[in-house]
Amino acid sequence: MYMAIMPDRLEQSKALASEARLSILEWLLEPDLHFSHQVTGKPSEIGVCVTLITEKLDMAQPTVSRHLELLRRAGFLTVNKIGRWSFFNRDEAAISEFKGWINDHL
Repeated sequence: MYMAIMPDRLEQSKALASEARLSILEWLLEPDLHFSHQVTGKPSEIGVCVTLITEKLDMAQPTVSRHLELLRRAGFLTVNKIGRWSFFNRDEAAISEFKGWINDHL
């Protein structure tokens, strides 16, 4: 039976189907460890700047922005805009909720 929540679950599952996106989520679990060189604010407080994630992935900025947008749309990331910069954090509540759904349904 098809349920209304399935498109969200499908989008979330697709967002996790990438080594780059899984790496981003892993790094953002401990942002101060992986991005300690961030100049603007503490990564665990304001998030991690797209520029630093781009450098760590060694990919083009538009490609990284696409990865981040897919994770954000899936609900796994939040964005904090400061001036012209975007800083990303994990949404632990959404990730936990998705893990619970996976445990209940698979």
